[in-house]
Amino acid sequence: MKFSIFQESRKGRRKANQDRTGYAYTRDTLLTVVADGMGGHLHGEVASQITVQYLTEAFQRDAKTKLADPSGFLQKSITDAHFALVDYAKARGLSESPRTTCVACVVQDSIAHWAHVGDSRLYHVRGGQVQAQTRDHSRVQILVDRGRIREEAVAAHPDRNKIFNCIGAATPPEVELSGQTPLREGDTLLLCTDGLWGPLTRKLITAALLRGDIRKAMPELLDLAEARAGRDSDNLSVVAVAWEESPAGGTATTIPFPDADGVTTQREDFSKAEHGDLTDEEVESTIAEIRAAIHKHLRPKP
Repeated sequence: MKFSIFQESRKGRRKANQDRTGYAYTRDTLLTVVADGMGGHLHGEVASQITVQYLTEAFQRDAKTKLADPSGFLQKSITDAHFALVDYAKARGLSESPRTTCVACVVQDSIAHWAHVGDSRLYHVRGGQVQAQTRDHSRVQILVDRGRIREEAVAAHPDRNKIFNCIGAATPPEVELSGQTPLREGDTLLLCTDGLWGPLTRKLITAALLRGDIRKAMPELLDLAEARAGRDSDNLSVVAVAWEESPAGGTATTIPFPDADGVTTQREDFSKAEHGDLTDEEVESTIAEIRAAIHKHLRPKP
């Protein structure tokens, strides 16, 4: 397994960054995940943190060095993250649970499996063309499906932030799973929040990937999205993977692989993130409550 990976999250013009990103991998399997805490609900940054942290820790537990059922893993882990959020809200005495969108992908045996809830997206790009794209769980996407508006009009529509499926709502999320997608050398998997895809078109995204590898293309796309959004720039985050099937050729960087049974993980540290309205004491308390909520559901496998 050989790939290069790019991960970045920016605050945009918002007071705090409620997006979270992460990835984890063994010698045989890769997990990537992006979550967008919903700012209209309490503690959106906690919702996205719990979700990303839960998925990566579940991966650390289950991937030895492969997952028995990648799609089943995504379905269960995202659902369990929802219940961890519900427990967090109960422990804090909140009137409602924090909420977040999520998109996650597992690559194993050169086959991609992805899942999503809400309007965080995955694009599968090959040769300058979008091969597949997740379908937003939003009111505006329904209008697109019915032919009422064009895809290009989604970003400017007044209802574009109205999501009907998310993690942390009153009912468990309906996790939408992809089929099994074989990857070819040179394919790119791009997971991102609406702060990135909203100001951009598919043509701009694919053009940037054609001009250079992800280490060059992704910063350019983040810069462009921020510039196009201007004062309205939302948090914007991306995890991008360039797949290299064989050791020969390509621009991928060989990343350090863990030992035979090890897992390498990269995600934001909640204590180091920017929190718009939390004191240091509240941050420390929140970290403890996040861990308690996660560990209640993340039981070691027998």
